[in-house]
Amino acid sequence: MKGHSTAPLVTVVISSYNHGPYIEDSIRSVLTQTYPFIELLVIDDGSSDDSVTRIRALQAEYGFDFRVQQNQGLTRTLNDALARAKGCYFAPFGSDDIMLPERIALQVEYMEGKPKVGICAGNIELMSADGRSYPASRQQLDVPFRRLDFDDLFLGRKPYTPAPTLLFRTEVLREVGGFDPEIRLEDVYIKLRITHAGYFIDALGVPLARYRKHETNTYKNLGFMTSSVLKIYEAYSAHPLYEEVRSDFINSMFLKSSNRDRSLAWKLLKQLPLRRWNGKTVRGIIRLVLPKRRR
Repeated sequence: MKGHSTAPLVTVVISSYNHGPYIEDSIRSVLTQTYPFIELLVIDDGSSDDSVTRIRALQAEYGFDFRVQQNQGLTRTLNDALARAKGCYFAPFGSDDIMLPERIALQVEYMEGKPKVGICAGNIELMSADGRSYPASRQQLDVPFRRLDFDDLFLGRKPYTPAPTLLFRTEVLREVGGFDPEIRLEDVYIKLRITHAGYFIDALGVPLARYRKHETNTYKNLGFMTSSVLKIYEAYSAHPLYEEVRSDFINSMFLKSSNRDRSLAWKLLKQLPLRRWNGKTVRGIIRLVLPKRRR
């Protein structure tokens, strides 16, 4: 799809790795956006399932850019796509998620004329692996509009901005050097990087995508999440509240791992000085030392 002289082109990048059951829905949700000026780049990053066959069938029908490569990892793949992106805006999108039809149109309309907004985001609808929507009680569809600067993000002062909804200003993404190939948790890294450079993240108070929850979601790998976030935070160790932010995060991951990964939990507890203990620390310790009640 091509841009228009008066409408900005948006580059959407889908990097696929063994998401055969989901990849077609993800691609079709981009192809059916109400905003017509989209450059779709699809990359298969070394899948061993039937993803390539499925994508090629769609490519034959719609003619988008598709490349197959040996596994390089998401951040390297995104940097390669950024180097050849023609769009004024850049949207990395999960190969297991679904864009709502008005997503790109709403974000482009909002971003135009706001050069200090480096990223536009929104809310998400949660769905199960088979595409069924979660009950309303477990959704966060109505989180109101929020503007986040670096401290809002680093200190967790405002509701988070979900990765499946991020639309970047391409020139800003290039200005900060793109993604770090050594950091696989790309959304946390790049949001902090861009806001630290003085730009805002504006999150619209409407759902823009459907996020698919399944067994291979990154957030379920507690060890990976912990090591990645702590590595990202190290870049901001000069911040006056760095130690507090770091300890709060370790406490949260300690509590989560206390009933899911006991080995990780003990390692995290050793990293917490006594002065940084809080209610989460105590709850996690109780989980570790008291046997579960038999049902």
